[in-house]
Amino acid sequence: MRRMIFGFVSLTLIVFTSCITPYKHLRSMEFAQLEYPFPVKTVQLNDSTEVAYVDEGEGEQVIIFIHGLGSYLPAWKKNIAELRKHYRCIALDLPGYGKSGKGVYDISMTFYARVIADFMDALNIPSAAIAGHSMGGQIAMMLALTHPERVQKLILVSPAGFEQFSPGEKKWFMEVVTVDGVRLTPVRQIRANIALNFYNMPKDAEFMVTDRIALRRAKDFDKYCYAVVKSVEGMLNEPVYPYLEEIGQPTLILFGENDNLIPNPYLHGGRSREIAEIGKEKIPNSQLIMIPRCGHFAHFEQAEIVNRAIREFMR
Repeated sequence: MRRMIFGFVSLTLIVFTSCITPYKHLRSMEFAQLEYPFPVKTVQLNDSTEVAYVDEGEGEQVIIFIHGLGSYLPAWKKNIAELRKHYRCIALDLPGYGKSGKGVYDISMTFYARVIADFMDALNIPSAAIAGHSMGGQIAMMLALTHPERVQKLILVSPAGFEQFSPGEKKWFMEVVTVDGVRLTPVRQIRANIALNFYNMPKDAEFMVTDRIALRRAKDFDKYCYAVVKSVEGMLNEPVYPYLEEIGQPTLILFGENDNLIPNPYLHGGRSREIAEIGKEKIPNSQLIMIPRCGHFAHFEQAEIVNRAIREFMR
């Protein structure tokens, strides 16, 4: 598969020694200095965790967007810009990521599901459609399983959770993904890792690269690296695969035909359709859309297709 052998999770892993000169004059910045496409608000949850979010559009129908591993809420900007014309669109930075609080959290999928539920309480949102990308998809499914009354519909974009890992594979994964490995990832590999998320990385995705590079010396960067590592452990230690049949909400599943990250290229290989079909088969009230010429970041690379599918699904 195209570029498969060069990496398997975005924003992490393999250490190389060289760097790319176009980024050598990039200035360092703090997480608070990140430029977001919409006005940012913050809310403090019951456990004093501060969550940053954007809240765009109006209407009775609410969609809450959850980003993936190593990412942040601006990854949804193309979707919010269009869908806010029809729905209230809320995207948050998970604790440990973006502009949200950084700390030594007991990160797990149930922790993040509880964060979403507490976040909805803080915003007085009884229930909503929950959209999740990659790890965010697994969190969305965990929320549907542990707090089913909070989830009206599920929108899963290239979700983690449909692929199974043996005990040996989990051990290997956790040994490979380390705080130092994330922290010391050089510029060349940062860009390569992000490019792996796309079939053909669009120019307007370059902010993901420059933001990640500029944050390497941020005072909370070690805590971000910790969040990435613990998030990987959380996905492996709390699989949703055994419980997919229990998800009762209407579910939209979207996958790129050319996803380089799911299934895991090192451990399993194969085509994303094979994993996507597992989710479609196991989740009772689900529909699957495969997107051609599209990678893991389907909602960014093929935003028009994804937005149209979401609108049809929300009707």
